[in-house]
Amino acid sequence: MSARLWPLAVALAAAPFIVVLQNRTLAPITLLGFAGVILAAWRSGWRPARPPMLVWPAVALLGWAAVSALWAPEAGRALDGVWRLGLTLGLAVLAADALRAGPATPLLARAAALGLGLGIAAALFDDLSGNALRAFVRGIAEPPATLAFGLKNAASVMALLLPLAVFATALPRWVRLALGVSGAVVALLLPGESAKLAVLAGLATGVAAGFAPRATRLGLAGLAAVLILALPWLLGAALPRDAGALPNSAAHRLLIWDFAAERISERPVFGWGMDASRAIPGGTGRPDAALREAFGLTSPTAAQWFSNAQLLPLHPHNLALQVWLELGAIGAALMALLLALAALACRSPAACGAFAAGMVIAMLSYGAWQYWWVSGLLLAAVTAGALQAGREAR
Repeated sequence: MSARLWPLAVALAAAPFIVVLQNRTLAPITLLGFAGVILAAWRSGWRPARPPMLVWPAVALLGWAAVSALWAPEAGRALDGVWRLGLTLGLAVLAADALRAGPATPLLARAAALGLGLGIAAALFDDLSGNALRAFVRGIAEPPATLAFGLKNAASVMALLLPLAVFATALPRWVRLALGVSGAVVALLLPGESAKLAVLAGLATGVAAGFAPRATRLGLAGLAAVLILALPWLLGAALPRDAGALPNSAAHRLLIWDFAAERISERPVFGWGMDASRAIPGGTGRPDAALREAFGLTSPTAAQWFSNAQLLPLHPHNLALQVWLELGAIGAALMALLLALAALACRSPAACGAFAAGMVIAMLSYGAWQYWWVSGLLLAAVTAGALQAGREAR
């Protein structure tokens, strides 16, 4: 068994459980896993090959993000983000190349299954115990109500990684079925609507890819590109103007997207600069009475809830909107190309399912450059590529 597989296998086995405790640990776990793969492969004689075409849109996107620091509100933060993302991307590309050159074994699939099993069990215990596990790690005697929301990060990571184990043909069918059922049930119990949708999308897409792989890849590529390129311009017609029946958190998301779309229209070509979302003029303001009325948020409860809600808290909670807002049409075109090529490279149900789950969460939840989340996406991508290579080798 190749030594180069073990660092990534350890990362996969540890990540879901550790993310339950603290989501920011995902970035160092991923970096150490990639670095270990590269070092072990180098010692065994591997040398990097020419990067695949998929890498160049990502490099161009990071280059454009670095250029946009010239007009970003916080140039230092913008360049720091580009540097961190570039380092992680470079390690991911090298690790993926090293894994393609190694022998195919079921180790990664087993590690992913083990990690997901531990993560699902830990998340369920923490949720049912009133967050006792996460409170213990933080040294908190009485867990505050807000501590529960941290579980949505763990649910998102498990939703992203779940298809990699459920559709791994190297695993026994009963293990895959047990993981799929338990993962879906626990995701439904935990906080975070985007993770719930991601689990369903990932599993459904993986099944579809098993029956129609080419059509699924093409559908994912086309849908991702259209969403990135067209979403800001479709929101005016798509956003429901009567959000009073929605949960306040969901209605708030609509107001955020409406505000972001307006700011995009002010600088549609170059954007406001890398990581500028947190400093967009007016973003820290509160929805006034006229805006709440326009969205049907007229109840006293809604008025009280939205009195403390910002129009743009840190980022738009939507990949397409954030890319347009910060990097304009140039960045959106590069992101659309990158995602389309990534979808076309998904040649297994596991890869297609992970891509779909990641897209759902990216379009509904985290910041586009949120470091721990991007690390999780790259961990899933490298693992999917290695599993895919092993599947094709068999």
